[in-house]
Amino acid sequence: MEMKFFEKPATYVGEVNINVTDLDQSLPFYEHVIGFNVLEQTDRKAVLTADGETPLLTLEQPADVLPKEGRTTGLFHFAILLPSRADLSAFLRHVANSGAQLGASDHLVSEALYLNDPDGNGIEVYHDRPAIEWNWSDGQVSMSTEPLDAKSLLAESDQEWAGLPDKTVMGHIHLHVANLQNTEKFYVDGLDFQVVTNYPGALFTSTGNYHHHIGLNIWNGENAPAPTENRAGLNWYSLIFPDKQSREEKVKNLEHIGTEVKQVNDAYIVKDPSKNEIHLLLAD
Repeated sequence: MEMKFFEKPATYVGEVNINVTDLDQSLPFYEHVIGFNVLEQTDRKAVLTADGETPLLTLEQPADVLPKEGRTTGLFHFAILLPSRADLSAFLRHVANSGAQLGASDHLVSEALYLNDPDGNGIEVYHDRPAIEWNWSDGQVSMSTEPLDAKSLLAESDQEWAGLPDKTVMGHIHLHVANLQNTEKFYVDGLDFQVVTNYPGALFTSTGNYHHHIGLNIWNGENAPAPTENRAGLNWYSLIFPDKQSREEKVKNLEHIGTEVKQVNDAYIVKDPSKNEIHLLLAD
């Protein structure tokens, strides 16, 4: 894993906050199957970490919470990036023994495993191939969805899974959106992300020549509605900017294209055209 994609001067995903219907059911899944540690916990909220310091995922159980709603905008999956292929090998062995339903793909730039939490929130756990091996042409990176060679991955390491390694990061987020044209305007003209892959019904965007920090798709249908309040699914995610000047520039860009920007304490809060909420934060 190359940390340059998750540190200054890149802009990248920091934390994801989701609703769950039953924290007592979800928390053991995230601790024992995925391998998070609890950083903070109350009756209705748990902040999860890999390194014991950095929040990566927060689970919330609102009052009167409702199950996840189908065919809406919102979370497709959040993606947990492991430091090495050996780590993914150990995770595959562990999760196969856990009995969780599992999907798997080779995306050329990465190898990925897919599973859902008890509410159907999508999760990807992956590792990146070295960036020098990614194939770029005319500003686009080659990505595909090929069968994963599980036998090769399992042979990579015989290490035991001991939870998420300290250097685990939130590698990317992939969102359902209602319209690709206005979505592209928001993320490219507003937030200054670059489109690095065009895919049927989807855009993949990044900063600093990463293969993608944010995926955006209309696979739930053109003009899909936003989910109703208090549903299991995405509350918000954060983007980490390298410095104040960079963030201020993006805020001005967003306001220029007609986006409402609210300041709450040290964060700017915006919603993309599909009502996905984003907290614009600064790197430590």
